[in-house]
Amino acid sequence: MLLAYAFALENPKIAATAIEATEFIELARRHHVMGVPRTIVNGAAAVDGVMRESMWVDLILEAAAPPA
Repeated sequence: MLLAYAFALENPKIAATAIEATEFIELARRHHVMGVPRTIVNGAAAVDGVMRESMWVDLILEAAAPPA
């Protein structure tokens, strides 16, 4: 999660929010959270587990790409 915040601090087009799945049960269900961390980008792309910085970059670039 710290990397998400770091990206958000560096780029005003990126926002990062962390939630506690046990406090926001409906949101956790909607995004099929079964374990943590679960990273969701633009409400669609999801990755479970800890990611290296290069994986974050790839995920953000993929989410920012215009639809084909």
